[in-house]
Amino acid sequence: MTKFSMKNLFSGSLRSKQTTVRIVSLVLFAAIISFVLFEGTKTPIVLSANGEEQHIFTHANTVEDLLEEEDIDITEYDKVTPSLNTEIKAGMAINWEQARVVNISVDGEEVNVWTTESNVKSILEEANIEVSQYDKISTGLDGDLVDNKIDIQKAFEVTLVDGLDEKKVWSTSTTVANFLKQQDIKLNELDRVENDLETVITPEEKIKIVRVEKVTDVVEEPLEFAVETKSDSALLKGKEKVVTKGEEGIVARTYEVIKENGEVVNKVLQSEEVIKEPVTKIVSVGTKVVTANVSRNDAPETSSKEFYVTATAYTPYCNGCSGTSATGINLRANTDLKVVAVDPNVIPLGTKVWVEGYGYAIAGDTGGSIKGNKIDILVQTKSEAYKWGRKKVLIKILD
Repeated sequence: MTKFSMKNLFSGSLRSKQTTVRIVSLVLFAAIISFVLFEGTKTPIVLSANGEEQHIFTHANTVEDLLEEEDIDITEYDKVTPSLNTEIKAGMAINWEQARVVNISVDGEEVNVWTTESNVKSILEEANIEVSQYDKISTGLDGDLVDNKIDIQKAFEVTLVDGLDEKKVWSTSTTVANFLKQQDIKLNELDRVENDLETVITPEEKIKIVRVEKVTDVVEEPLEFAVETKSDSALLKGKEKVVTKGEEGIVARTYEVIKENGEVVNKVLQSEEVIKEPVTKIVSVGTKVVTANVSRNDAPETSSKEFYVTATAYTPYCNGCSGTSATGINLRANTDLKVVAVDPNVIPLGTKVWVEGYGYAIAGDTGGSIKGNKIDILVQTKSEAYKWGRKKVLIKILD
């Protein structure tokens, strides 16, 4: 090959390479220009996905197109703002919150709800579940849900009888023991609960607490006096006379008292101490029996006093008569007895008297109607009594 030919061959090869480079450069330039033009026409937006924010550029026309472009699957429960058919605009902020399933149990009845809310109160409102301040909730109303489960125990009214205090309180389904703890009920050593502590309470149940207390009570009480009787031959039979007046003593008795709800249910005597001894009452009982003078001598003895009285007559067999006088005389034993019923305030019982038209007698009886200057003479038959009738006679009190 000649020197010229080699030179021409080298020059041709160099030009071919240069041409290739130019073509590649031109294509690359065009590609870069196209890329720049393509990228430059993208719309900048801010996408927040489940709280994570990112700035992106997109050729998507709508929000739905953008989410598909970002491989985000949308369910009917998800929350997208603005709406899916909203056109993309530069600087637009798009928010996507993915819904989750939350299990809600109300008194054991469960329901699953889809929600994008995280706040417990908002989730329950969205599920149309109302709760009161007394209901028991597994997590706080104002906090965010952590484990996708909410347990609710609905409260109901229970009657609490604490001693004498009765009231309505709210409770959830729990044992009696836990209920008392929730209500901050303190039980003393002797107090008792009428309900079984392990029983689960139900609506409208009555929880009854009996407050028991044991106290020592010292009481001063009267101590009865004894009565002693002594025979007195100077006192008419049937009569009594108090010689020494009785006086009650005082004894201090110590009791152990058990009270339930303030009412005494048991009282046991522990000890007693006599503080003041009682004074025995001494009574003289008359044993003297008056014997009536049956003398018919009408000549009166010396008298210390005489006056007129109204005199009637009665028999030992009258209605209501016992046959024994107020001084113990057997009025039916002797038909010759001379006894006069008198008012003891005018003529003392046992006094010997002389009665005009009747003779000597003994003031040995009384009568309900014999008051003042009035006497009743003893006769044996009704005919004698009728014959005597009622008359004013002289009576003499004999020495």
